[in-house]
Amino acid sequence: MSADPTLSHLVQAQYGNFRLTDAVRPAPGLPVVPREGFRFETFHDHQARLAIPVLAAAVSAERLFDTFLALARPLGPMIDLVLETSHQGDGTEHRDLLRERIDLPIALSHLCDFEDLLTNDGCTGVALVARGRATELQFDEHKLLLVYAHDLERFEQILRQAGIPRADDLKLITEGEHLHSTDPAHESAFESMCYRLGVGVPAQRVTWE
Repeated sequence: MSADPTLSHLVQAQYGNFRLTDAVRPAPGLPVVPREGFRFETFHDHQARLAIPVLAAAVSAERLFDTFLALARPLGPMIDLVLETSHQGDGTEHRDLLRERIDLPIALSHLCDFEDLLTNDGCTGVALVARGRATELQFDEHKLLLVYAHDLERFEQILRQAGIPRADDLKLITEGEHLHSTDPAHESAFESMCYRLGVGVPAQRVTWE
């Protein structure tokens, strides 16, 4: 649903021990009750005739960004970085902006400076793509953590070490009606992040072989 700058005041953020960021809320009526956990699924690219393993995780707000940083470590020393934005739109689609070949520690250092934006803006996301192998980590606009890789074992270990349980019946916030939140300050911060990271080229996403 479209971005709504007031939603964080309209719908609760805490569900038991799980806390949402300010970025997104379930629609009234709670079609999906948010909770922490991870599950495995498969992304099907019918055009390319590919089936790609995916690890999808919902992590409580207070440790979401740290978990993202931990999941980035197995990507290797050099990555491509994609910033995702649905600012200046109707909330139904987003643009991808690419920065190729950036050292992972440098990329993460810059992203740490924009932790509040990445965590609390419902119109901002980021994807880190390993160089030389088909592995991608997404921290998306819904503040879900998604890993696309043929081998997900290392990423599963990281989540288990963080105390995040496997839950095969986990329902993600994207599977029900939901609302995104943003404001002009987030859009300005996104532009600053783009400048800092040197992005701006329309992105070509990971090629699976």
